[in-house]
Amino acid sequence: MWSRVIGQRRAVGVLEQALAHDRVAGTYLFHGPTGSGPRAAALAFAQALLCERRGRPGGPESDACGTCLACTKAARLIHPDLHVYLPFPKVSKQADKDDRPDDYAERLARLAAEPYAPVDYRQRGALDGDGPSNKQVEHRKRPLDTLLRHEMTFVPVEGRHVVGILTDADRVRTEAANSLLKLLEEPGPDVVLILTAERVENVLPTILSRCQRVRFDPLPPETIEEALVSRSGVAPGEAGVIARMADGSYTRALEVWGSESVQEQRALALEFVRKAYTGRADQVAPVVERAAKLGRESIKSWLDLVALWVRDLVLARAAGREAALVNVDQAEAVHKFVAALPDADLDAMAVIVAEATDAIEANGNASLVLTTLSFALRDAMHGRSAGRLLAPLDVAA
Repeated sequence: MWSRVIGQRRAVGVLEQALAHDRVAGTYLFHGPTGSGPRAAALAFAQALLCERRGRPGGPESDACGTCLACTKAARLIHPDLHVYLPFPKVSKQADKDDRPDDYAERLARLAAEPYAPVDYRQRGALDGDGPSNKQVEHRKRPLDTLLRHEMTFVPVEGRHVVGILTDADRVRTEAANSLLKLLEEPGPDVVLILTAERVENVLPTILSRCQRVRFDPLPPETIEEALVSRSGVAPGEAGVIARMADGSYTRALEVWGSESVQEQRALALEFVRKAYTGRADQVAPVVERAAKLGRESIKSWLDLVALWVRDLVLARAAGREAALVNVDQAEAVHKFVAALPDADLDAMAVIVAEATDAIEANGNASLVLTTLSFALRDAMHGRSAGRLLAPLDVAA
């Protein structure tokens, strides 16, 4: 039902009009930042398409009723005419066997319970862990052939349509994309295929040209904060901090809320900035050592938290007490920092952190990159920045 979609009234309105006027396209592409709503809207749209009462006397025109047998099955993702496909890492199995990971069904069950749930293999290698997958996660030709193309050729068993939802359509291998294209070129009369993607530019133009596109925008922090309180039972004060760390994504907000490591890493990010200010190697080294042990992907996420602290400093200097800080629970510390360091080059600090993230992405030595970052931040905080990360190394050389 549309009530499960957070915000996004413009996008939802487009889909409600299609349902109300019975002008449903054969293929859609719901695109926008991960966790902003494309996947949740795809599930709600699919439920409405399969609802037995929609468009009939006493039933809704543009939404699922939520109570008929078809709606209850679709909500649990067990309707025989609804198929959801997540990209997953390659598993070594025999060629004639289903190669989906053992926890695939459990991920779908969690998705049914909460359409914004962090269940993607790319972000979460293990369902009950915080770390991303260390394997390539993508849609491959064989799963699309044996699952998607096979199931999308069926006639409806119980509903009016056969509905397929392919998440992360921007992570389809080239040979798999050609397989998907064949399905789009010859769609069945009752088939509705919904693709979701974060990066439209990574979807083949030949696929884009066959889709009706619906855009989803990042969610405002206030919307995420309200949903965290009303939907997930997060305490209001904590919800405000989480919402501003979520970067427009309710999925990211749920990850932060459920992850002790994120909270620990946020504290470590603040400690790093404070120790960097001192410029003392004996104080910086222990923090760098802890951060360097996180692993490449986690270090990049941790640097995002450092960047959020810098962002707060920039906003606090520009807007004073009216600044919409991410780390609202540390507002006093942020404002004291800005007041105590009037010469700090905050713009340079933001650039330096971004360069450090790029260096980690390029497999730079984590300890060296983070140590260099600390000295570069020190200089920026004292108003003598060279404006780039490698300046301290250049001087040392």
